[in-house]
Amino acid sequence: MRVIISAGGTGGHIYPALAIINKIKEEEPDSEFLYIGTTDRMEKELIPSMGYRYEGLEVTGLKRKLSLDNIKTITNFFGAIKKAKVIIKDFNPDVVIGCGGYVTAPVIYAAKKLGKRTFIHEQNSVVGLANKFLSKYTDKVGVSFESTINDFPKGKAVLTGNPCSEKALSIKKTTKKELEIDEDKKLVLIVMGSLGSRSVNDKIFSFIDNFRNKNYSVIIVTGNSYYEKVKDKRVPKNVKVLPFIYEMPKVMKITDLMVTRAGASTMSEITALGVPAIFVPSPYVANNHQYKNAMDLVEHNAGIMLEEKDLDGKVLIELIDKTLNDKDKLEEMKKNLSKLGIKDSSTRIYNVLKELILDDRKYY
Repeated sequence: MRVIISAGGTGGHIYPALAIINKIKEEEPDSEFLYIGTTDRMEKELIPSMGYRYEGLEVTGLKRKLSLDNIKTITNFFGAIKKAKVIIKDFNPDVVIGCGGYVTAPVIYAAKKLGKRTFIHEQNSVVGLANKFLSKYTDKVGVSFESTINDFPKGKAVLTGNPCSEKALSIKKTTKKELEIDEDKKLVLIVMGSLGSRSVNDKIFSFIDNFRNKNYSVIIVTGNSYYEKVKDKRVPKNVKVLPFIYEMPKVMKITDLMVTRAGASTMSEITALGVPAIFVPSPYVANNHQYKNAMDLVEHNAGIMLEEKDLDGKVLIELIDKTLNDKDKLEEMKKNLSKLGIKDSSTRIYNVLKELILDDRKYY
């Protein structure tokens, strides 16, 4: 299979793209890939370092309010379409995939105009601007939440889940011994996304001493940049502070309760692995989509919500204590998560891609 895949800006778009690549490689080892991203975001360094051919497009996001910057955005968009057409013609893919971020818009649009098969994936419960635009130009859409199926043209959307979930299941779990924490205590994992959150970290470190003498261990993942600020800070014996965990699911698999943002990839891993969680959705994202992601689980009694504005030491620690000591609540969340989790997401996406390539019928 010859595949062009595009995703940009954040790990929430890039890691699902990589999960799809891994599944295709697993099924068809001779497949060839070309990744199209931006010229200035994290994928620009990450993807080439993994050995994949990379092409960058100069694109910028559309401002939601009236702004002169949007003139540049539109100019860049048409320039990116022109360049994307050249790249696509040269590579001649069987299918072109978009996993989110504004860079996908000119890529999928150009591919459709060239008559190529196209597939986009929506990770969130709120459809992003790029995917709203592209819904008219793609053959199929994979969605992570059943509630978003009707946000796309009839017959186009397929419930696939997020491909990060299947990858999470394949990762070998770590041990408390490896982490150098008490093997006889429950584990609370606090992590606010791959980059961390300065605002939440500030709050947690203002009351970190309140975890002292608790009958559970706490791992706080700060993100690399914030870690430099607190790496020498004295913390209670039962608290471990880390800058980053590569392959977070290996720790999630031994976690009793997680305190986390509600990004799409994290949500998919939580549902697949059945990890009870307290969600602190980021209030700084477009359309408040993390809040809506979290509510999708809260409404199914599969998670707990704590908004950032309400987060303080007393509230968070009381909520952790209450939840960890409520066996029935933990079991109920695990049971409901198992009903919501899609454990074969990458496989579902691979099957859709094969169908698109092998079947000449058009989907409307």
